Amino acid sequence: MLVHFPALFIHSIAFLPCRMGQLRNLHSTFLLLLFLPLAPCGGQRPSCDRCDLRLFCNCSHGGLTRVPAVPDGALTLDLSFNDITVVTGDDLTGHARLGSLSLHGNKLAVIHPSAFDSLWGLEELDLSNNQLTALNHRWFSKLGALQELNLLHNPYRCLGSPPVFQRLVRLRRLGFGGPALEELKRGDLSGVTQLEELTVHANNLTRYETGTLADVWPLGRVTLSLRGPFLTNIALASAVLGDVSYPETWLILEDLHLMRNQSVQPSREVARRRVRKMTFRNLSVSDEAIADLLVAVDGAPLTSLFLDGVTLTGEGRWERARWTDHKSIDEFFLRNAKVLKVFQFASLLGLQFLLQYPRKLSVINSQVFVMPCLTSRLLVNLQYLDLSDNLLTDLTLVETLCDGDGTLKDLRVLNLSGNALKSLSTMNRQVTKLSKLTHLDISRNGYSSMPQGCSWPSTLRYLNISRAKLTTITPCLPATLEVLDLSNNDLKSFTLLLPALRELHLSGNKLLRLPPGCLFPNLQTLTIQSNTLNMFDRSDLQSYRRLQDLQAGQNKFVCSCDFVHFLQSAVQGGGGVHLTDGEESYVCDSPLYLQGEPVGRVQLSVVVCHRVLFVSVSCGVALVVGILVCVLLWRLHAFWYLKMTWVWLRAKRSSRGRRQRRDGVETEELLSYDAFVSYSERDASWVENFLVPELEEPRENDEDSVNHRAPRPLTLCLHKRDFLPGHWIVDNIMSAMERSRHTVFILSENFVKSDWCRYELDFSHFQLFDGSAGGDAAILVLLEPLSKDDIPKRFCKLRKLMSSSTYLEWPQEEERSGEFWRKLRHALRGEEDEDD
Repeated sequence: MLVHFPALFIHSIAFLPCRMGQLRNLHSTFLLLLFLPLAPCGGQRPSCDRCDLRLFCNCSHGGLTRVPAVPDGALTLDLSFNDITVVTGDDLTGHARLGSLSLHGNKLAVIHPSAFDSLWGLEELDLSNNQLTALNHRWFSKLGALQELNLLHNPYRCLGSPPVFQRLVRLRRLGFGGPALEELKRGDLSGVTQLEELTVHANNLTRYETGTLADVWPLGRVTLSLRGPFLTNIALASAVLGDVSYPETWLILEDLHLMRNQSVQPSREVARRRVRKMTFRNLSVSDEAIADLLVAVDGAPLTSLFLDGVTLTGEGRWERARWTDHKSIDEFFLRNAKVLKVFQFASLLGLQFLLQYPRKLSVINSQVFVMPCLTSRLLVNLQYLDLSDNLLTDLTLVETLCDGDGTLKDLRVLNLSGNALKSLSTMNRQVTKLSKLTHLDISRNGYSSMPQGCSWPSTLRYLNISRAKLTTITPCLPATLEVLDLSNNDLKSFTLLLPALRELHLSGNKLLRLPPGCLFPNLQTLTIQSNTLNMFDRSDLQSYRRLQDLQAGQNKFVCSCDFVHFLQSAVQGGGGVHLTDGEESYVCDSPLYLQGEPVGRVQLSVVVCHRVLFVSVSCGVALVVGILVCVLLWRLHAFWYLKMTWVWLRAKRSSRGRRQRRDGVETEELLSYDAFVSYSERDASWVENFLVPELEEPRENDEDSVNHRAPRPLTLCLHKRDFLPGHWIVDNIMSAMERSRHTVFILSENFVKSDWCRYELDFSHFQLFDGSAGGDAAILVLLEPLSKDDIPKRFCKLRKLMSSSTYLEWPQEEERSGEFWRKLRHALRGEEDEDD
C-alpha cells in the first residue's frame, strides 16, 4: 500500500493551504498521511450487524475506531459518535446502493481521496463535528447524486481550491464552516446553483469576497452564524447578508450579541433586500439594540419575526421606535425568552405600535404567568395565540382573557397547553364568547374532572385535553367537535354521542374495548394505542360507518383465533380500515406461550382454533372406534369372559374365606361327594332317571365276581337337591366343587347353551390349575354325539378338555349301557377300584 503514498501526498499539497502562510499545517498533515497506509494492518476490520429489515444499519455509539464491515446492500449507514479517525480507499467499496452516510461526531482527520468513489448513489453525507483541517474536492468528484452535505464544525480555515463542490449539481442542502473558518472567496461555491437550505457557521470570519454566496439562487432558507463580524466587522457582515437576502428567503441569524447601534447596522441589508421572514436564534440583546433594530427595518415588508432563545438584558423601554411602521408584521414568535431584569421590566402598553398588527402571536416557554387584560385589548387583529409551556393559572387566565368578555373577538386558535390550569369550568367561561374560536389546545394541564354541562363557542371544531388527569367524560364536550384528543388520561370508557367527530385520539388510557361506533357516525380516524384493549373484531369496526385509519397497537392483546385471523386479514388489506401504526405494533400478551409474538406472525393450529369441531369430530371418531371395538369384543366373546372372570374372582374370594375358617382340618375329611355333576336343566331327566339311580343305588349285578362283595354306592352333588338355599349360586358351585373328588360334565347341545354350565366348566378349569380342587381331573360324558369341532370356538376350555381328557359317550344301544356305567364308576372310584 505504500506505493499509493506519493500520489496522495502530492494531491494533499494542492488543497491543504488556503494561503501560502498556512503551509504550517502541512507538516502535521504529512505525518497523518504517512501512517495512513499502515492503519489497516493494525488489526482485523470490525463488523456491525445492527441492520434492520429496511437495510438501515445503526452503528452509532459503538466505540468503533475504523469503518466497520456492513452488508453490501445497506441503504443507510449511521457511524455517528464513534472514534473513527481515518477513512481508507477500501472502507466503503461495494456500497453502491448506499443512500445515506453519517460520520458525525467522530475524530475523523484523514479521508482518502477515493474513499467515496464507489458511492455513486449517495444522497446524504454528514461529516460534521470531526477534525478535518482541509477539504479535498476529490472526495465529492464521483458523488453526482448528492443532495445533502454537512461539513459543519471542522477546523478547516477555508473551503480550498479548486472548488470542492464543483460536481455537486444536485446539491440542495449544504452546511459548512466552524470556529476556524477565516476566509470565503469568489468561486468557493462554484457548481452549486440553487439550494433549499444553506447553513454557514463563520463566527470568526475575517475575509469575505463580495458575491461569494450571491451565485447561489434561489435560496429557500439560510442560517448564518456571524457573531464576530457583527461585533467587529460591520462591512463584512453586511456583505454576507446582502449576498443571501432575497424576499422569499427565510433568513436565520444565530449566536448574536447585539448591544450597540453599530452591531445592528447589518440588518439594514435585510430591509433593503425586502426579506419577509427572519429568525434570531440564541440572541442576547439590549433595549438600545432592539430599538435600533426596529428603526433599521422600518417600513420593510417583514411579515414573520421569530425569536428563539433570546435574552433581554434591558427593561423593555423601546419607546424610541414608536414612530416606526411595522404594519406588515403578521406573525411574531417568541420562545425560550429570558428577562434578566424581570422586576424592572416595563409594561407592554407602550408597544401598541407593534401589538396591533400581528395576527399570530406565540410566547412559548418564557415563564409568562399573566398577560394583563389591557395588553390583550391591544391585540385587535389576533387570530392565533400560543401561550404554551408557561406559568398560567386559572386566576391569571381570567385576567389574560379579560374574564371571558370576548376581547379577542377574531381569535380562532388558542393554545394554552403545558400550564398550571386545573378547572375546566373556568376555561369554559373564558372562551364561551370567543365567537370565532375553532381550535383549543389545553393539553398537559392538571384537569382531573369535567363538569356535567358546558357552553362552548358554536364554532369550536378542535379540542385537545390530552396528558391531563381525567377519569370520566361528561356531556360537557361540545357536539360540534370534529377532532378530539383525550390521549394519556385515565379514562376507562367513552360513551358520548359526537355526530360531527372525524378524528378521535384515545391512546394512553385504560379502555378495555373500542368505543361504540354508532356514537360517531362520521369518524374517519381512531387512535387507541397503549390502553388495556384485549381484542376487537370485524363487527366492532363495522359499527363505524366511515372509519378509514385505525391505530390500536401496543395493547395487551389476547391472541384468540378470531382476533388473529381478523387482524392478519386487516394487515393484508382486507376490509376498509387501514392499520396506520404498522403490523409490528400488534403483539400478543396472552396466552403465555405467544407472549411477545407479533400477531401478524402467529400461526394457530386447528385444535386451538376449531376446538368444538375438533372435539366433536374426535368424539365421533372415538364413538365409532368404540362401537367397532365393542362389536369385535362381542364377536370374540370378551364380555362373557370378563363377566365370568369377575364372577370367579368373587367366588374365589369367598372360597378362600371358607378355607381359612377350616384350617387344620384334613382335606379328606372335607370331601363329601364323589362327584359334582354339572348339567343343563334340559338334561335333568336323564340325570335324575339314569345317572343318579345307577350310581347312588347299588345293583346286584354289579357285584365283584372275585370277591363277591357289593361295591360302595357313590355320592353325587346335584344343584337341585344339594345346594344350600339362601347362598349365592356361584358360592354353592365353588363349594360343591371343593367338596367333590371329581366333576362330571354332562355334555350336550343344551350344556353348551347354558351360562351356568359354562361357569361350572370354567371354575373347574381354574381349580385344576389353582391346585385347590379336592379331586382329580374332570370327567366328560357326551350325552349325545358331539365332536370337538362341533363345539363353538368361544368354548375354548371345553375344546381343550376334549383334546386332553378321555370322555365317555352315552351309547345309543341299550345293550352297551352296562359297559358305560362300569367305566364311569371305575373313573369315579379311581385308585380304590384299581386296588380291588
